[in-house]
Amino acid sequence: MSVSTHGLRVRRGPHVVRAAVELMSSMRFAIALLTIICVASIIGTVLKQHEPFGNYVNEFGPFWAELFHTARLDTIYSAWWFLLILLFLVISTSLCIARNTPHILKDLRNTKEGIRAQSLKAFGQRAETVLAEAPEAAARRIGQLLASGGWKVKLQQRGDETGNGGKGAAGWMVAARAGGAHKLGYIAAHGAIVLVCIGGLLDGDLVVRAQTWFNGKSVYTGGGLISDVAPEHRLSPGNPTFRGNILVPEGGQSSVAILNQADGVLLQDLPFSIELKKFIVDYYSTGMPRLFASEVVLHDRVTGEAFPERIEVNHPASYKGVEIYQSSFDDGGSSVKLKAVPMAAAAKPFEIDGTIGASTEITNGTDHLTLELVSLRVINVENFGDAGAMTSGTDTRKVDFRHELESRLGAANKPNQPKVLRNIGPSIGYKLRDASGQAREYQNYMVPVDTGDGQPVFLLGVRDNPEDAFRYLRVPADDQGSMEGFVRMRAALADPAVRAKAIARYVARATDPKRPELAQQLGGSAARALALFAGAERAKEDAVSTGGWQAIAEFMEANVPVAERERAASVLVRILNDVLFELLNVSREQAGLADLPADDHSQTWLTQAVLAISDAHFYPAPVAMMMTDFKQVQASVFQVARAPGKKIVYLGCLFLIVGIFAMLYVRERRVWVWLAQDDAHPDSAAASMAFSVNRKNMDSDREFEHLKDRLLALRKDNAS
Repeated sequence: MSVSTHGLRVRRGPHVVRAAVELMSSMRFAIALLTIICVASIIGTVLKQHEPFGNYVNEFGPFWAELFHTARLDTIYSAWWFLLILLFLVISTSLCIARNTPHILKDLRNTKEGIRAQSLKAFGQRAETVLAEAPEAAARRIGQLLASGGWKVKLQQRGDETGNGGKGAAGWMVAARAGGAHKLGYIAAHGAIVLVCIGGLLDGDLVVRAQTWFNGKSVYTGGGLISDVAPEHRLSPGNPTFRGNILVPEGGQSSVAILNQADGVLLQDLPFSIELKKFIVDYYSTGMPRLFASEVVLHDRVTGEAFPERIEVNHPASYKGVEIYQSSFDDGGSSVKLKAVPMAAAAKPFEIDGTIGASTEITNGTDHLTLELVSLRVINVENFGDAGAMTSGTDTRKVDFRHELESRLGAANKPNQPKVLRNIGPSIGYKLRDASGQAREYQNYMVPVDTGDGQPVFLLGVRDNPEDAFRYLRVPADDQGSMEGFVRMRAALADPAVRAKAIARYVARATDPKRPELAQQLGGSAARALALFAGAERAKEDAVSTGGWQAIAEFMEANVPVAERERAASVLVRILNDVLFELLNVSREQAGLADLPADDHSQTWLTQAVLAISDAHFYPAPVAMMMTDFKQVQASVFQVARAPGKKIVYLGCLFLIVGIFAMLYVRERRVWVWLAQDDAHPDSAAASMAFSVNRKNMDSDREFEHLKDRLLALRKDNAS
């Protein structure tokens, strides 16, 4: 029996209906649907699912992002067309099984003992001999041998056929069949497809969507507290199937899960609440989490009973049919203390207390900014494989400062160098959003980092877009391990009186009092250079920069001939470095501190501070928020799921394994032996044997030889 690929053939009704029924129940239609599902699953694997729409716009552009959203390729496994294809596949495969199963079962019971004796000569594997026993005795002996070997045997005695058209003499037909599980493999494999699809439909969004269609539920698109959400956006604890996420902070409880939908969310009330007692996280040397686990207590909302559980990755907890998986972790509302470090001349320092996830208003003169506290990271592992590449140690005698500026504002690590991983301490992530809604993201480290040159620096990161890498401003730590030295020097540079005092000290130290004309000339050059660096003067009217080394470079390009720039730059940079050193000591005197000696350590700090002041002209915020203290509160993110289709899918997988094994490794074999009285020897039986197998291979050849030897006592050399 061969399985037909055609569908049910309805004899009555309109042609369109008959054609639709035939197509729906045909195997070719089921295979086409299965192919579409496979292609869709590949797309769902390659394309990230359930990402914010902006992420798709940033990665693929607005046209493709809109196309993906319209076709629901960003939520492919819950798309209406995907669920519809699954439903049609269930119907089509079920009809295929219903159409072919009766024929398969009928064929399993049929040993085909009615085959004509003359037909055995047409088989490729056959044998003939004469047995020294009567046909009936030989038939019963052969039947018993086959039955003891696991064959399904049937004996048929035939009378003299010469009176019915002369078809042949009387005799016995022994028909046997083995390997019937091969046909059952078809039913098992196709039944597995039905079971897996039904399980997928039950555990998918179909039941949840049905409640929004027929049970008065609607998707929630607003904001606010979960407790304030109306009942029409909530699903009952008896919901038969769902899959959502729930965030629980340490010391807190929650009993409502969030079910993400394409256009909003639904809230799922759980029959219990989850209390997070302690969250445990351990890290690899790379900074990646090695273990995170949650010690929780489950509180039954009806009886009030409490059940302690420990939930780890791949070790979920289960209660009242709901599986609780450890999904990830997040901040649970850590409290931080921040200090605003002025990065612009008009900015003032201030302190602020905040909570991660909250926002507050700050001012920048007449402009109002919103400070959004995004994240607190206690552990930050960075690559220090090329420590020299992380410093800002630019040779200040060079005039081409654009390249150096890019290298200083680049990433804090160089991935193309050998990795030397180091934890550089806590960091605070925040956003500053202006009145138009545009925001920049910042990441500032709490403690100074030694990047390899012996001068610890504070790393102040900024980026304009989430997909960009952070660019870091490196501010040197003073002898007290703080940014106060940098802040004092920057404030002194913005004060004309302090600049004048520093210039006077420099001129007095660098010139002979007997040559006042040289002192006046040197003072003028130093004043001009310092004013350009401080941003008090512009190199030209259309100058791009507002200070720093870029302003010096623009001045050189506008006023010094190309042939003389190298020599002039060397002189100007040397003057500026000496004046800035005097400015540093003046700022220390105003703070009641002793002057720094003119040694290598002081020069290293000064070089980094000068570069940081120069780079700070490009810092896009008036202040940098530095974290001075924090109290971490962690939260655990659980995935909660009630999946009745899981067991159905497991059963389907078992059926699929059994079915594929049966179809590939079980061979259907049939054997016939016709026994008739031999004309030359009345007490003997003329035996004709034929063997058939659905897949002919070396094993079937060996089995045929074995059967010949056992049933007919016939060796290969005696076979005809």
